[in-house]
Amino acid sequence: MIITTTPTIENKPVTQYLGIVTGETIIGANIFKDFFAGIRDIVGGRSGSYEKVLRQAKDAALKEMQENALSLGAEAIVAVDLDYETVGPNGGMLMVTASGTAVKL
Repeated sequence: MIITTTPTIENKPVTQYLGIVTGETIIGANIFKDFFAGIRDIVGGRSGSYEKVLRQAKDAALKEMQENALSLGAEAIVAVDLDYETVGPNGGMLMVTASGTAVKL
């Protein structure tokens, strides 16, 4: 399945629009990751633990969106948008949503 942020796919005309599909995931960061990320913020550098959690959340949201598109018989998802938000008490959880338009080519 082709998944793209663009509204069209070069040399592959859309023959049918099947509707909007979404995928959502919420992942909590644990206290140890928070602690070590805080130290990393003080001394500088990248927070590998948060980057890993962020990638996992993005991948899970994209997978769910793709599964929803496949259930509609889609061959591609165009105009994909990813949104990231912190939720929960003290922003302790990360929510990632993926949305796009399921299409047949």
